[in-house]
Amino acid sequence: MTSLTDQLPGYDRHRGYDWNYQHVPDPPVCDVPRVPGPWRFCGLPIGSPLGVPAGPLLNGRWCLYYAALGFDLLTYKTVRSRAWACYPQPNLQPVRCGQLRGEETDLPAAEEMVGSWAVSFGMPSQSPDVWRQDVRWTRQHLPADKLLSVSVVGSVQDGWTLEQLADDYAQCAAWAVESSADCVETNFSCPNVSTCDGQLYQHPDQAGQVARRVREAVGRVPYIVKVGRIPESDDAARLLDALSPWVDALAMTNSIASTVVAADGTRLFDGQPRGICGDATRDASLAQTRRMARLIAEGQYPLELIGVGGVNSAEHVRQYLAAGAHAVHIATAAMADPGVALRIRRELAR
Repeated sequence: MTSLTDQLPGYDRHRGYDWNYQHVPDPPVCDVPRVPGPWRFCGLPIGSPLGVPAGPLLNGRWCLYYAALGFDLLTYKTVRSRAWACYPQPNLQPVRCGQLRGEETDLPAAEEMVGSWAVSFGMPSQSPDVWRQDVRWTRQHLPADKLLSVSVVGSVQDGWTLEQLADDYAQCAAWAVESSADCVETNFSCPNVSTCDGQLYQHPDQAGQVARRVREAVGRVPYIVKVGRIPESDDAARLLDALSPWVDALAMTNSIASTVVAADGTRLFDGQPRGICGDATRDASLAQTRRMARLIAEGQYPLELIGVGGVNSAEHVRQYLAAGAHAVHIATAAMADPGVALRIRRELAR
């Protein structure tokens, strides 16, 4: 049985995406502390509020690995209606910085992970015949008290209308539900792509139209929308107005974008901004959770919130729950230290 002090293998950032897709650690046998509850998410019973957002769980075997390590809401990495290649390495570049607000540029690259990194995957995907079969296999092998959410994104093509993009989102979402996903998430925010599918949350009317089409495709299955940083309350209120008729929950915040500079002054990623994830995003993400929770209460929107950003302790989980989150997702800390949920559960169990 694995103890909380054992070193657990995780994603190897020095190797490529395809290598990590194939080389998944075997799920350990762990003593997983119970988190005093009860807990529910979008009406479904769940063992704890701890989850993993879209990103670390490249396939079903990665889902089972993190499920064994104390995570209860597992989000299958974003998939598409066609195969899509990953960006070249580095995909995970450590950076050295304090808490970010969104205006920062040219963050210094670091040799080793010190709490935060720039993420540059570009939303890769296996072909639908591969991921649909894998999602079905995952749900069959995942314990009954765990929830499987599948993140999907539209793959915009030159000349497409908004309706065609919405149909592509809806097709992927319907496939996820047909493959036995408990929840479906549409990714409306990716700071590493310049096309509209990565910036949809910034356009409330368009986001609402896509969400309506997805809701028609998935029926009553819980539906989550992933959004990015929204610093202004008026913009947040407009997005809530557009999404609330169709959506059950919002997952946020999907990183804070910045450019990254190497020690020799070279701008990485061809000088393009990349999403910064990890410890440096916590303050801004907590502030957005509080803001959204207040607006939801004032507008009486039937929406739940998933807090994401910089969580690596039980105290951080408590802060997000106090801010109004119904679930708390951990990505960066979970990739750097897969045993983080076991320690958090032990602290929460006290």
